[in-house]
Amino acid sequence: MRNNDNDGRPDPWAEPPGWRTGPAWQERRRGPRRLGIALAVACIAGLALVAVRPELLIDRLVGEAGALGAGAGAPPPAAESVRPTAPPPPVAPDEPTLQDPFRGSPALQWADGAAGIEVPEATAVGGMSKETVADALQKTRRFLVAANLDPATLRGERPAEALALLDPLQPEIPQRLEQYLTRPTEQDTPVTVFTRFDPAEVKPVGDVVKVRGGMRVEKGEPGEVLVVTDYTFVHPLTKGGTSVQRTIVRRQITLALLDPVRWETTRGRLQLREYHAEWSNVECRAGDGFLHPQFPLDAATGPAATGPAVDPYDRGSGVRGDGCGTITRS
Repeated sequence: MRNNDNDGRPDPWAEPPGWRTGPAWQERRRGPRRLGIALAVACIAGLALVAVRPELLIDRLVGEAGALGAGAGAPPPAAESVRPTAPPPPVAPDEPTLQDPFRGSPALQWADGAAGIEVPEATAVGGMSKETVADALQKTRRFLVAANLDPATLRGERPAEALALLDPLQPEIPQRLEQYLTRPTEQDTPVTVFTRFDPAEVKPVGDVVKVRGGMRVEKGEPGEVLVVTDYTFVHPLTKGGTSVQRTIVRRQITLALLDPVRWETTRGRLQLREYHAEWSNVECRAGDGFLHPQFPLDAATGPAATGPAVDPYDRGSGVRGDGCGTITRS
């Protein structure tokens, strides 16, 4: 599918179409059980998006039109304490380059890397002490960094640091993640939890990943604290050291820290309760355990895009369903 201009002729500058929602699996939560009986909870949804970018045609007609776009040099905005009610304002559309990989993107003014994952002040919640809540928050931050920003994870190596933070006693989840990593398929893929690229295919542009989002603490069952997170990561990548494409990864993950007096759990380890993800500017279908960025000259792959176009920088709603579609900017 190609983007068309108003007279119906194919747009020669259009990128391959589509967002795609990837593998979806969900298990309804079962009630908690006391010591000696384990807890099993997980929800997965994946969404992959591949941009149709009509702004590329605009760029070629009017020039670079504000090379760095609005917000260049501005301090990063404060971490989100509540879900935004509107998408980021538009910036001057422009193509990313090796020198300016975030040019023309709202992410230009977002925080760099781990600095974008801020931990809120801890307070006692639901009978769990302030110290326990602080521990859950810090471990959650470490998990998000290890799963989405660690260079080894990004180049497709085993996400050992992230896995080491998870509870091996949680039913199903350790085995499921191991299956994703060692025997990935289109439906059972590690990219639902970990951000991974094939190093033989693409390389990062620079060492900065832009990050925006927030986390909050919720009361769980007795002896349980939940940390609910929602972050967007913008990864600039290149193929062959020429063109640049931004892969936008949004993750909504809930992690739990349990009291070992009440629960069968490994002390100090996190349990993975819910995980939902969407990806932009990647192939619609891939079964090898990697995200595959699509560049402007790549041939479209996978199923045709369906559904309305969405803004991948709009964090005002949840992860969007299951399928393939288009996005309005990248």
